[in-house]
Amino acid sequence: RYLPVSNQGKQWYQRRVRDHILFLQPICREKLAVEWPNYYNLNRLVAQAVSSFTGSLRFDGSLNVDLNEFQTNLVPFPSVRFPIVSMAPLISKERIAHTSYNTSQVVNEVFEEKSQFVKCNVKQGLYMSCCLLFRGDFEQNSSSDINKAITNIKTRKDTHFVDWMPTGFKVGLNSNKPRVFPDDDMAEVSRSCVMLSNSTAVQQPWQRLIEKFQRMFRKRAFVHWYVGEGLEESEFDVALSSVQDLIQEYEELTSDNAIDDDDSY
Repeated sequence: RYLPVSNQGKQWYQRRVRDHILFLQPICREKLAVEWPNYYNLNRLVAQAVSSFTGSLRFDGSLNVDLNEFQTNLVPFPSVRFPIVSMAPLISKERIAHTSYNTSQVVNEVFEEKSQFVKCNVKQGLYMSCCLLFRGDFEQNSSSDINKAITNIKTRKDTHFVDWMPTGFKVGLNSNKPRVFPDDDMAEVSRSCVMLSNSTAVQQPWQRLIEKFQRMFRKRAFVHWYVGEGLEESEFDVALSSVQDLIQEYEELTSDNAIDDDDSY
C-alpha cells in the first residue's frame, strides 16, 4: 500500500529533488521553460548527452569518435579524469520556430556556462582538452566551418587553455540528427553539439563538496549509519584527503601554466 503524502511532505520531496539537480536548474528554467524540474526532466536531458557519446556505436560517420578515444584525448594524467559535459543548442519547443543556429553559434553556445551540466566557472580555469561531438546536418557544410569556429574559440579572451597542449581538440562528426520523445521538453533540432571537456575549473564542485562534508562531519552527522554498516570512521579522513589531493593537483596545473605564461614574456 502507498501511504498518503501530505502537502508538507510533497514540498520536502520537491526541495530535495531541486537540491539534487541544482546545477541543471538554469538549463531547465532558462532554456527549456521548465519552472520546476524533476527527475523526468533530468533523465531526458542526460539521455540526450549520452546518446551523442555513444552515437559512434550506432551510426557511421565521417569523423566518428569512439569511447576509447574519449579517454585517450581527455585524460592527460590518471587522476585528472573528471570531464565537464555541455550541450547546445538547448531550446524549448515554443522557441524553436523563431530560432536557427549556424556552426559558429552552436560552438560558441556549447562553451557557455549556461550550457554546462556541471556548475563551475570555466573562465576561472584552464582547458586541457575538449571533445566536440557534432550531430546533424553539419556534413552538408565543409569541415572548414567547424575548424574556423574552433579557431575563434581559441582566440577568445575569456576562454583559456594550458600552453603545453598544442591542439587540445578532438572532433566527432555524425550526420544523424538527435531525436526527442514526443512529450519531451526539448525541441527537435537539425544539428547539435555535445562537448566533453577537461578543465581545471572542475575543482570548484569538489571544493563545494568538501565544505559540505566538513560541516556535517564536525558534528558527526549521519556517521553512525556508516559505522553501523562496518565502515571505520578513519576512512572518512582517507576519503577527504583523497579529494583534497585531487583539488591540489588541479591547482598545480593552473599555477604551473600561469608561471609558464609569465616566463614567456
